[in-house]
Amino acid sequence: MKRFILSILAGILLLTTPGLASADNGTAALTEYRVPGLKNAAEIIVDHWGVPHIYASSQEDAFFVQGFNAARDRLWQIDLWRRRGLGQLSEVLGPAYVEQDRAARLFLYRGDMKKEWAAYGSDTQKIVTAFVNGINAYVDKALADPELIPEEFRILGYKPAKWSPEDIVRIRSHGLTRNLKSEVARAQIVSQFGGDVESIRQRLEPEWKMEIPEGVDYADIPKDVLKVYDLATQGVEFDQATKTLTQTSLAEELYEQANIGSNNWVVSGARTETGRPILANDPHRTLSLPSLRYIAHLSAPGMDVIGAGEPILPGISIGHNGKIAFGLTIFAIDQEDLYVYETNPKNPSEYRYKGKWVPMKEVKESVPVLDGQAQEVKLEYTTHGPVIYKDTEKNKAYAVRAAWLEPGMAPYLGSSSYMTAANWKEFSKAMNQWGSPSENQVYADTQGNIGWKPGGLTPVRKNWDGLLPVPGDGRYEWNGFLNQEKLPSEFNPARGYIGTANQMNLPKDYRFEQYKLGFEWATPFRFNRIDEVLGKNGKMSVQDALRLQTDYQSEPAKRIQPLLANLQPNNEKQKQALQLLKNWDVQLSPDSAAAALFEVWYQQHVRPAMVAKLVPAEAKQLIGAGDPVVILNLVEKPDQRLGDHPAQVRDELLLTTLDEAIKNMENLLGTDMTKWKWGDLHHAELKHPLAALVDEQTASKMNIAQLPRGGSADTVGNTSYSSGDFRQISGASFRMVIDVGNWDESVAVNSPGQSGDYRDPHYQDLFPLWAGDKAFPLLYSREKIEQAAEKKFVLTPGN
Repeated sequence: MKRFILSILAGILLLTTPGLASADNGTAALTEYRVPGLKNAAEIIVDHWGVPHIYASSQEDAFFVQGFNAARDRLWQIDLWRRRGLGQLSEVLGPAYVEQDRAARLFLYRGDMKKEWAAYGSDTQKIVTAFVNGINAYVDKALADPELIPEEFRILGYKPAKWSPEDIVRIRSHGLTRNLKSEVARAQIVSQFGGDVESIRQRLEPEWKMEIPEGVDYADIPKDVLKVYDLATQGVEFDQATKTLTQTSLAEELYEQANIGSNNWVVSGARTETGRPILANDPHRTLSLPSLRYIAHLSAPGMDVIGAGEPILPGISIGHNGKIAFGLTIFAIDQEDLYVYETNPKNPSEYRYKGKWVPMKEVKESVPVLDGQAQEVKLEYTTHGPVIYKDTEKNKAYAVRAAWLEPGMAPYLGSSSYMTAANWKEFSKAMNQWGSPSENQVYADTQGNIGWKPGGLTPVRKNWDGLLPVPGDGRYEWNGFLNQEKLPSEFNPARGYIGTANQMNLPKDYRFEQYKLGFEWATPFRFNRIDEVLGKNGKMSVQDALRLQTDYQSEPAKRIQPLLANLQPNNEKQKQALQLLKNWDVQLSPDSAAAALFEVWYQQHVRPAMVAKLVPAEAKQLIGAGDPVVILNLVEKPDQRLGDHPAQVRDELLLTTLDEAIKNMENLLGTDMTKWKWGDLHHAELKHPLAALVDEQTASKMNIAQLPRGGSADTVGNTSYSSGDFRQISGASFRMVIDVGNWDESVAVNSPGQSGDYRDPHYQDLFPLWAGDKAFPLLYSREKIEQAAEKKFVLTPGN
């Protein structure tokens, strides 16, 4: 009990330096394990924030212990990841999951395993094997001692399974995929309403005239053409009641996907208080329980790396190794295409390719089913990839070509090469082998250097731009892949800093027309604010970087606020609301009344109303709220698309929608504007995937109660939310700020905690820190780690 109390206190107390959680020295509990497969004794020191620091006498043992420890903290999560990815859900959950299993199997890597392993770093197969052996060693311990098995297995009635090294690399469908859904949405809109309407949904960057490939009738593409693809890439749904819920539209799915991004930046020592570089990274993903990220520290001869990755992967993808620091965001390379085929009316499993009927490759597999007979599933492939839809009435078939199904494309596994790099040359070489997802990597080292190096497998499309589905008859082929040395990079720029936030960041002189990397980038709002802050003359500190990661200045609000001076209110409520917005600091703070009004007004009323002015009524469902940049530009500078008197039309729209927003706010938060708070609407709340399957008391322990949040999808502190209930749906999966060279002064936070077991104190102890925009020390030196030790595990070889 004493240790439990100490752990909770450590998670919520703050140091005298604002924004940091404090450590509380105490006696570390000791647990010993004898572990078959381990070569020599190793140690795990878990600090007060749940971060495991692993010490081993060899790198192979370090990765073995990393796997053992990942299973110790996240066994059900990683076991489910494996089952979902391999298509083995039906075996333990029943026949309702056979279709999802089939879809997952369709997108497994099925290529040459020698090419696969060779595509990563030279030691990757050895690393993965050691990691998997560590997982299996813990699974054996858990099967022998049921107390070690998480409750989720008991609730669902099955036991954890053993892994093989190939599982890690064959499963690809959990990674961040690219623009397939956008291709389909674009095809639907172009075929029905034309390119001008499509330009309201999605701007193209750099400016580009879309090419329409010949040979595809886009009106024929079925609305549910992506059903199998969605099944293959989605998580596992346990609550059968949700099956009756209305499916989200493609526009809503694309909106959510667009807001999954990240921020990173690196500042040279010339621009910091310490004279050392600072590197910051906060990758934005869908919020989940347990956390997507897991922070760990691996120390062995020749390797001393700390940071975050995903619990199902060996190594560290975001962090530092005592010599260099690294952090990533999405770099929008287009890595997917939808191919459309004419099929043989006499045999729908033959497709026309280069003038001939070619048989689809067929794979039959048996899917085990809980309490029932195994079901045979048929998987079909064209020369381009998995067949996701067959329309026998129109003699059409649809398949996906995805770069992430090529050798060396297991998501984030490329970090096994760069996480032990000692300098920019070694780091750049490793990034030239990076596959998936395509990333911006920022870099800093103890010599004071900073850099930016994107990586990702880039298809070469010589005769089209990748924006629309293409015929699969052989006219539209990938011509290999771009040499990654042709991707742009930057090293020690004169400005003294580099930042990325998924925005279009290709240099002006980059040969884009030749390489056509991709056209669909995030809004520039987050980057613009980062660039504004980093470009100031002051010196940055670790605390400044943490504050910037959680900055809530809204660019849409900043640009719209000057327009309010020209509006003439029609009633007292409008007058009061406009005054509230005019006097506002444009910060989406959780305690701000103006922030609440602005977000409801602009996002839920202004944007949809503007779209309604621009597109036919039938197109609105496909367009959604429109491209944020396109709509904001038009609000700020109305043009002829709004008629002969665009500014007048704009002003009338703003006043009409303001009335609607005030009524909306009164229903949500009452009639007293002065008492409105953005955080009373906008909140973070996490629900366990199995909460609906247990009693109310257990569910209350598994779920994590809501806390108020600031920000939006448009702020550096990205807190994208559902328009229905204002619940945050994506944002910083974790945050990290690294003081390069004085490593113990680095900070980090995970959400909601390091453990995946709701019975563990570290299941949700970090949630208040994360939601409160704070962090804890990311300790690196053995001395500091020992002082903050909460518990220790000693692992020795043997049975």
